[in-house]
Amino acid sequence: MYLRYTASGHVFIDPRDHLDKLVDRLLETDYNEEFCLALDFDPVFIASLMTAGFLVMSIKQEPEQGSEVILLPKLHLVRSALFFPDLHVKKSIKSRLSRYELRVNTDFDFIVSRCIEIHGDAWLTKPLIESITRIRNARFPRFIPAYKARPISFGVYRNGILRAGEFGVMVGGVYTSYSGYYDEDSAGTVQIVLMTQYLQDMGFAFLDLGMPLDYKADLGATNIDPRRFVSIFREGRNLVTKADIFPP
Repeated sequence: MYLRYTASGHVFIDPRDHLDKLVDRLLETDYNEEFCLALDFDPVFIASLMTAGFLVMSIKQEPEQGSEVILLPKLHLVRSALFFPDLHVKKSIKSRLSRYELRVNTDFDFIVSRCIEIHGDAWLTKPLIESITRIRNARFPRFIPAYKARPISFGVYRNGILRAGEFGVMVGGVYTSYSGYYDEDSAGTVQIVLMTQYLQDMGFAFLDLGMPLDYKADLGATNIDPRRFVSIFREGRNLVTKADIFPP
């Protein structure tokens, strides 16, 4: 498979590309950019990118540069992955877990809007969020590989009030975290811990945390290279979990 490069040196992805083969080619050539570029915000295309292992981002461009918003499929050069046996919970957090209730796939739209309100829309642009919402509401035919991608949210509630949340994408037995927020001290960490325990109980392979950060390492996450990530992601996306049998 031939890779097409833009003037900036980024690989351009077309909806007609065979995405697994494209990922293989990126690995073979030791592609050293974090991002590829694409222009199509069709939900099936974006869901297919997610199913291929990309964390799909976007960016606003100045009008004179061409398309106002472009798609940035990201295959991290270093990926943070949390394998469930490695989860580390500090004593101070353990004592707080029972105070919160984890709710799965409720208040999705509010959680997304709160993430944008807190972190901005630099990459969570309106066209991308619209596509993610359409993927969430769609029922892809089983013969379309994109059906594996399922946007979902997690929130923790105390006294019935949402205190922290995040959203991401399930692909088979892998959950990829996209963005999160907290409105109460320690609630964000509690949310990640309870979410991780939920994913383990549901039979997931691992938690994909995207870009490495110190707080992720503190939870027990490991930094892995793209080759290992793609290998375990492809194994994981073929798993059938309890979430498939009993959708949240």
